[in-house]
Amino acid sequence: MSMIQVQQLTFSYPSSFDPIFEDVSFQIDTDWKLGFIGRNGRGKTTFFNLLLGKFEYSGKISSAVEFNYFPYPVQDKSKNTHEVLEEICPQAEDWEFLREIAYLEVEAEAMYRPFDTLSNGEQTKVLLAALFLNEGQFLLIDEPTNHLDTEARKLVSSYLKKKKGFILISHDRNFLDGCVDHILSINKANIEVQSGNYSSWKLNFDRQQEHEEATNERLQKDIGRLKQASKQSAGWSNRVEASKNGTTNSGSKLDIGFVGHKAAKMMKRSKNLETRQQKAIEEKSKLLKNVEKMDSLQLTQVEPKTKELLQLTDVSIMYDGQTVNEPISFKVEQGDRIVLDGKNGSGKSSILKLILGDDIQYTGTLHAGSNLIISYVQQDTSHLKGDLADFIEEHQLDETLFKSVLRKMDFDRIQFEKDISHYSGGQKKKLLIAKSLCEKAHLYIWDEPLNFIDVYSRMQIEELIQTFQPTMIFVEHDQTFQEKIATKRVNI
Repeated sequence: MSMIQVQQLTFSYPSSFDPIFEDVSFQIDTDWKLGFIGRNGRGKTTFFNLLLGKFEYSGKISSAVEFNYFPYPVQDKSKNTHEVLEEICPQAEDWEFLREIAYLEVEAEAMYRPFDTLSNGEQTKVLLAALFLNEGQFLLIDEPTNHLDTEARKLVSSYLKKKKGFILISHDRNFLDGCVDHILSINKANIEVQSGNYSSWKLNFDRQQEHEEATNERLQKDIGRLKQASKQSAGWSNRVEASKNGTTNSGSKLDIGFVGHKAAKMMKRSKNLETRQQKAIEEKSKLLKNVEKMDSLQLTQVEPKTKELLQLTDVSIMYDGQTVNEPISFKVEQGDRIVLDGKNGSGKSSILKLILGDDIQYTGTLHAGSNLIISYVQQDTSHLKGDLADFIEEHQLDETLFKSVLRKMDFDRIQFEKDISHYSGGQKKKLLIAKSLCEKAHLYIWDEPLNFIDVYSRMQIEELIQTFQPTMIFVEHDQTFQEKIATKRVNI
């Protein structure tokens, strides 16, 4: 056991005046299974790069362990898998590789196939297995779930639970709950380390917010009452002070000593009230700095002319004459929210593209209603680049509405000036979701919309869909999202 200590860390990118980290200090145990959470763009991957020594910074990071990063960059993917793994962990024996991948339910024959013939999920599993065989290294795991189906996520989460010594960036709540014992959270105002899984962290975070809300409300009332009392006290003091040289109503002379004593007493009370008021204001200013504002999103859908929008009967996707999936049948009616679930490579995305009208070989029948308007969120974001203004013009979006949605999803205004290619993975995905929310459609087709999306935005999107109940077909492996949103499930 050893500690990773971060002391007075300050860092900003050369092209930005806003610091990503400012005078940050905390420490973590190298035996911990640490979940790393925070809004998109808050600096999670940046912190990994600082640990890896990629950027200069002020402050100090001290550690007795070496750091390794997932996803590991495989330079030559045409090599056999066992060659790739031997480069990652040269001291491991073949039987150790086989043991680790067996835990992850990867067949032994995958070791002797070219790495690029493995599915994305298989690549994720074998790379994690090899990296954990490196003794004395602390693993920095960046979004491992993006290429994993629902069952694979459960499997990898169980695998990680048996390991120790890693920081895991993930926004999948179920996945985190299954494998971490501490949470490192980048909040709006600070960075905190807390024992427990995601659910226990969220419970504590919400309780803290509720306590601060109640304290804030009490202080607000106290400040108002103190202001009024201070104003009255000052008024009384002034009136007494003004009467020092006067007489009583009966014409007798006032006791100047008594009046002076009373004026001083009233002035002292007024000063005490002002001091208490200022103290309450200062106490109030320390509250609610970490509130994650989640404004409600809006959706304008088009009412379809018929209840039934779409029907698939005995549809199988085919590639190079080979059938990818067993025949599936389902229909989409107004208000349905259908999740397509199945293993990686089972044809889920291909079925979505078939519905969209792509030229995909298939058997069976597909019938779509006439003039069906579809809004689509695609899985891939690598094509996104250029100015935001050009993106808005290309897709004929209402600029004010579009930017308003992005702001509600925690986009700073400075992001509007950047080239889209410089956005984080989560910010690119939010761009596509915001576009879809601004499009009036009969049917919304979303293909893994939550990849890279932070937890708070996931909850915003869940609330939106539950409120407006749009007709949807979606692929998403976040189990919590599936359970909250889907009205029907189609297993492929």
